[in-house]
Order: sequence, then C-alpha cells, then structure tokens
Amino acid sequence: MKDKGKMINIKCTKSTVIRTVLLIAALINNCLTLCGHSVLPFDDEEITQVVSAAFTGITSIMAWWKNNSFSEAAHKADQHLIEIKNSKNG
Repeated sequence: MKDKGKMINIKCTKSTVIRTVLLIAALINNCLTLCGHSVLPFDDEEITQVVSAAFTGITSIMAWWKNNSFSEAAHKADQHLIEIKNSKNG
C-alpha cells in the first residue's frame, strides 16, 4: 500500500516546465477571450508588426548562418570541404 504522505518525485526538464506553463497561459487566455475579456492589450496591427519583425529576424539569422554559395568558385570550395571532411571520417 502506498503511503499517502509521500510526495511523488517527477523529473521534468526546464523546457518541459516552460512549455507546460505557456500552454496553461494560452488556454486561460483562450477561455477568457471566448468569454469576451481581452487579456492581452494588443490590437491586430501590433500583432502583425510583431509577427512581421519576428519573421524577418528569423529568416535573416537563417540566411546569415547558413553557407550560401552563389559563385562557381564557392561551389567548388564547398565540394572540396566535403571531400576533406569525408577523408577525415573515412
């Protein structure tokens, strides 16, 4: 028989806790919005601006981070790099 006084030890990662808290906040916000209460003080234009800025920021970082080879010389250099990496692994 289990002792009712013992605490259950549940191990969660920090990211699991953050996702769970955000989900609960989103569900509460959704329920309040359905009841006619606006919890978040943003209008549609502000949301559009934030989404647009986030999209621009994310795509800029992705384009900057990745190796974007446009010239024939750059493609040859990429192929040479692959061959060097393969020779070290093989």
